[in-house]
Amino acid sequence: MAPFSLMTASASWLAKSFSVLSCTSTLARCTSVPRAAYINSVKWLTSQASGPPKRPLNGYMRYVLQQQPVMTRHNPEIKSVDIIRRIAQQWRTLSPEQKQPFQEASLRAREQFKVDLQRYQAQLTPAQIQQQALEKRQRMAKRKAIRKKRELTNLGKPKRPRSPFNIFMSEHFEEARGTTTQAKMKSLMEDWRNLFSHQKQVYTQLAEDDKIRYKNEMKSWEDHMMEIGREDLIREQTLSTKKKPAAKTVAAKKGTKKVKAKAVKKATATGKSKTTGKTTKSSSVKTVRTTKKT
Repeated sequence: MAPFSLMTASASWLAKSFSVLSCTSTLARCTSVPRAAYINSVKWLTSQASGPPKRPLNGYMRYVLQQQPVMTRHNPEIKSVDIIRRIAQQWRTLSPEQKQPFQEASLRAREQFKVDLQRYQAQLTPAQIQQQALEKRQRMAKRKAIRKKRELTNLGKPKRPRSPFNIFMSEHFEEARGTTTQAKMKSLMEDWRNLFSHQKQVYTQLAEDDKIRYKNEMKSWEDHMMEIGREDLIREQTLSTKKKPAAKTVAAKKGTKKVKAKAVKKATATGKSKTTGKTTKSSSVKTVRTTKKT
């Protein structure tokens, strides 16, 4: 019996030690950064058969993709946004030596991306290159428009006036027929077409009032933009109307100057004529006197 009890005791001791080792290894995986994991666990495709190669991830994003499944598995009750925040906090607390493997992997992927991009561009036709340039310009224009719209919103630009149908739709959207937005819009369009003229007149009047509101708010907003030196955001028609009175005043000033100049010229001319008349009279008198003496 003694050997059997000794064997059971040793087996239980081994099981306990194995459980302790497994717990410590799990804790180490959560707190430390293994070198093998950052290379093999994060796989990012840098090329596609049908399109251009994708840009590689930076070191931080590689760390996020590595730690996110581990963090989610150990904290299933936490939201994904909070998990990303925790991973970001962990990344900030990492030392440069711990961040270095991820950054080096990002550099290697960036070099491979350059090679794949050159290979992809070499096999393109002139028509495909032109099409890609056009798509790039369109994307840049779209981003520029989005940034400008965001800037105007931050500067408090008034919203454009609504049409009669838009006012009708905003009032009856909740009780409209249909489960999706598209179905509700379709049913509201049908209801709008079936309205009588006197029923539509109410929304037409509301739209006219909204136009007046927009006009007044835009005037005050553009005056404020003029004060802060943002004339680039003012409409061209407003700038032209503001420049016309200034041009009229300048022309009026020029006209008054011309009139004054003409008056001065006339006065000088009359003065000269009077002086010439006096000189001719005096000369004639002198000639008469000389003839009498003779």
